[in-house]
Amino acid sequence: MSSEPRRLVIACGALAREIVALKRLNGWDGVDVLCLPPELHNRPERIPDAVRNEIAAARERYGHIFVAYADCGTGGQLDRVLREEQVERLPGAHCYEFFATSPRFAALADEEPGTFYLTDFLVRHFDRLVVTGLGIDRHPELAADYFRHYRRMVYLVQAADPDLTAAARDIARRFGLEYLECGTGYGELDQGLRAWVVGGTGDRAATEQRVMWHR
Repeated sequence: MSSEPRRLVIACGALAREIVALKRLNGWDGVDVLCLPPELHNRPERIPDAVRNEIAAARERYGHIFVAYADCGTGGQLDRVLREEQVERLPGAHCYEFFATSPRFAALADEEPGTFYLTDFLVRHFDRLVVTGLGIDRHPELAADYFRHYRRMVYLVQAADPDLTAAARDIARRFGLEYLECGTGYGELDQGLRAWVVGGTGDRAATEQRVMWHR
């Protein structure tokens, strides 16, 4: 039996599928994953305390803890909590940035600031998280307000799936937005987790081949 202390990733539920896939592909058997509800993104001010509570609950059972969130709209409050707890997180302002990578996301944002971004998770759960979560199903007139300043919808694709592509195109049509699709894979999510789990070591090229095969 290994004497290495177990590691815990406290993750946004919107990243669960990708993190579990990377865990399996890389054989990170000593890593556990705990996911918080993705609905927290509709109330980002609640994310820091939710993460702090999970860190406190896990301290005695885990030798190392990592937070798989970006800032995610907390305005630096999540970083304040993580500095106090001495825990690292993923890079960037939000998952769109670390999936696309920072330079590519910056280019997309410069090209069209009025861009609404989708990921695989958000396409799958758009109606629950956006339409129902923001009350558009009950008050359709809210859609015009929520999407007033958006001109384009960019789907950042983690794993190519024709059904998800069709669903993403339909979402763009529903809200009258130009549609663009960009393949990203796991982006900096893979790099960030790898740096924490194995200190940046390992065969990066082999992992990329396994991820491509998995898609």
